[in-house]
Formats: sequence, structure tokens, C-alpha cells
Amino acid sequence: MSIEILDGATIVNFLQDEEAFSVSVRNRFAHLDTDNDGLLSYAEMLKELQSLRVLETHFGIDVEPDPDELARVYDSLFIQFDHNLNGTIDLDEFKKETKQMMLAMAEGLGFLPIQMVLEEDSILKKAVERESNKVVIL
Repeated sequence: MSIEILDGATIVNFLQDEEAFSVSVRNRFAHLDTDNDGLLSYAEMLKELQSLRVLETHFGIDVEPDPDELARVYDSLFIQFDHNLNGTIDLDEFKKETKQMMLAMAEGLGFLPIQMVLEEDSILKKAVERESNKVVIL
């Protein structure tokens, strides 16, 4: 994990780079697809959902979430990715929903930079790396 500075523009710019976004999504999908069947089961996708760290905080202190409530949140998120409701998520569904979630995050962040803790292999981390590797030519 690392602490990175992130804003909505970083995310939007990354999503507009179709090649960079697609490569990152394919790599993340392949990492999650532990049985290599080209589909993500609930168990495989659960790892990704848990990495979202759905935690409630009170005055900056993490509160232990209710396990039943957390399970309902994960179930709901899985269904959001599983567009055809067949119980698995294919690469196309994963890519489309990841893009929608990232656009929503970008809109929520706006253009004021914030510090965020990011997993090293996360798609958001790839967006930050891409942005920081840009060369400005005057």
C-alpha cells in the first residue's frame, strides 16, 4: 500500500486512455480469476470487494462492521457487476462496471486533490502512476 495524491481528473484521464485502462482491467481480472476459466465467481470477486474496505468510521476511528450487513453489501456489489445475473462476472461486465464505478468516484472527488491509501496492484494506483509518468513538453 502507498499513500497517493488523487483527483477526479487523474481518474478521467486514465479512463480516456482506452489502452491503458483495458490493460489494467485485463490484468486485474486475470489476477482475480484464480481458476482461469475466464469468469469470476462470487468467491473470486469477494477478494476484490473486500479490498474496497467498506468500513464505517466515527470521528476517524474505524468501527467493526456488522458481518451480516457487510455480506449484504458484498452481495449487492456482486450483483451490480453481474449484469446478466448468471452468477458469474465475465471480463466485459468487469470492465464496464469498473469504469462506471471509477467515473462515479471521479465525479465525487472533483478536481481538488486528496490523499488516498491505494493497494499497489489496484487500478487506481495504475491511474496515478500513468499521470505521474506524463511528460510535460513546453
